[in-house]
Amino acid sequence: MRVPVRITIESRKSWAALDPHDVWSYRELLYFLIWRDLKVRYKQTLFGGAWVIMQPLLLTVIFTIFLGRLVRVPSDGVPYPLFAYAGLLPWTFFSGAVLATGNCLVGNAHLITKVYFPRLIIPISSIAARLVDLGVAFVILIGLMFYFRVGITLHFLMAPFFILILALLALGFGLWTSAVNVKYRDVGIALPLLTQLWMFASPIVYPLSLVPQRWRLVYSMNPVVGILEGFRAALFGGSFNWPAIFISTIVTLVLLPYAAYSFQKHEKTFADII
Repeated sequence: MRVPVRITIESRKSWAALDPHDVWSYRELLYFLIWRDLKVRYKQTLFGGAWVIMQPLLLTVIFTIFLGRLVRVPSDGVPYPLFAYAGLLPWTFFSGAVLATGNCLVGNAHLITKVYFPRLIIPISSIAARLVDLGVAFVILIGLMFYFRVGITLHFLMAPFFILILALLALGFGLWTSAVNVKYRDVGIALPLLTQLWMFASPIVYPLSLVPQRWRLVYSMNPVVGILEGFRAALFGGSFNWPAIFISTIVTLVLLPYAAYSFQKHEKTFADII
């Protein structure tokens, strides 16, 4: 008589969620999820992938009219349309990545409950798909710089660093919110409101110089502040605000492993709760 054997497949202990080998082993699935995200998002839309460019561009036009022309918000010597677009471009990526990653596990419940694979692949694919959008919209930014005759300096080489930190920040925040959202769906509902509030609490359509000096250190505790200011400095050859950049980098490097650990800790319960 054969004795039935019970096999339980579960995630490894400790910091296994940070092991890149697991993601690399399932890289074909990762490529498929990225392609599916890009394809499905603009399926049956009139403008298709043009929305990648239109979203930050239309917001730039609106803020230029109301803040740049009417309110006359300063832009640190940079033409306001270019200043606004340079802030809205990374913010559009970040907010879209946070919203997509926060809801990615719930949106892929049919995969999670049917087959095993490292769940970390799902939020990573959401971030990677938004990076593709960012790359497309970045072309318009280069065009605007040439139009307004803003030259490219050696500081431009720092731009990929700030994009990387912003992507890691979005991944860390998204890992944590996606894991919590599996159990408490309020997170998915609250995220759009949070990102809207976060936008106006960040120097996207106004410069950091507009914040009173005595409040700037506290204001820079917002991890997006140093990244956006550094990104603009890299584009326009300005001086880097190293204290703000340091704060943003430290917050990101602390948040990411904590979020990955929290994600891995709850990973084995996803299929049961979702």
